[in-house]
Order: sequence, then C-alpha cells, then structure tokens
Amino acid sequence: MKIKLLLSATLLILSATNSFAQKQKFYVGIKAGADMNKIDGRSFNDQFSFGYQVGAFATIPLGKKFGIQPEVIFSQVNIDTSSKFSEVYQFNQLSQVKLQYLKIPLLLNFSPNPFVSFQLGPQFGILIDENTNLLNNGSNAFSKGDFSMVGGLQLNISKLRIYGRYGVGLNNLNDIDTKEKWKNQNFQFGIGFAL
Repeated sequence: MKIKLLLSATLLILSATNSFAQKQKFYVGIKAGADMNKIDGRSFNDQFSFGYQVGAFATIPLGKKFGIQPEVIFSQVNIDTSSKFSEVYQFNQLSQVKLQYLKIPLLLNFSPNPFVSFQLGPQFGILIDENTNLLNNGSNAFSKGDFSMVGGLQLNISKLRIYGRYGVGLNNLNDIDTKEKWKNQNFQFGIGFAL
C-alpha cells in the first residue's frame, strides 16, 4: 500500500514538472521590495542600511528548465558614513549619502521544478542621483556605474514571484582618489507579479 502511494505521488510530481516544462511562457511583470545596502570601506559604517526598489521584469524561456530574466529596477538606499570619512576626504557635515540607482540585472534562471528558480547573473547599476552635500567643490564622490554579480532564489506561485538575492560589487565606487576602495554589497527581497 505504501509503495503504491509513494509511486502515485512520484508520478504526480513528475507529470506536474513535465507539464510545467512544456508550458513555460514569455512573461512580463512588475515587482517591488526592500534593499539592504552596505559599502565596504573604512569611511563607511560597517552595517547595512535599508532602502526600497521598484521595477519590471521579463521571463524568457530557453528550454525546459532554463530561462533568462532581464529586469529594470529603480533602487534608493541611504548609506551612513563613519567619522573617518571627514578625516580622510575633508567633506563637512556629511553623515548620510543617498544613492539612487537604475539597476539592470540579467539573470539566468534554473528551475528544477515549477515552484523554484535559482538565479545568477551580472547586474549593472547606473547612479542617477547623488546627495548634493557630496558635491562640494564640484567633486563627484561616486563613480557613475556599479558592476555586480547577483545570485538568489525565486519562488513561483502561480503568477506571484517571491525572491531573495545577494549582490556583491566588483568595481571600485571611489571616484575621488585612490586612498581606499569602496565596494557595494546588497540584499534584495521582494515580490513580483507576472502579467
């Protein structure tokens, strides 16, 4: 009896997975969530700051289990500087840096079953706004681009998408000088809806 029940459950799961693989479609959708950001460098507090993100995504199937998910995300985070920032860079009254990025991840999705997708890929962030306090004497403190690698997990429940990701910056954000390197780290959590 137990063997028949186990065999029936296995066949049901396999048929559901097979029907999912055959029914993968192109989707577009919207998404929103939270960003937890940190910039590594002695001039910044060694803790994550909260922000938000909103954007859109598309899912392009590449076969039964693989697909590509390009996205466009607007993200805003506030980063706290440490007391050493003023000592090193001579900016006055600078305690918090507001960063607004347009992030463009291009993720490879691997879906071993209909409900879970593992995601990995590059992400390019374009800095679209800077805290005006940071522009003393016409200096730009942050480079205009942030290249990162992103990896995470997405749950697919009908048209609902629930995701969590970790991103690590690969390039130096410090455009002032070569005294220290600033690298971005972030966690992204959110929900999306396929239209």
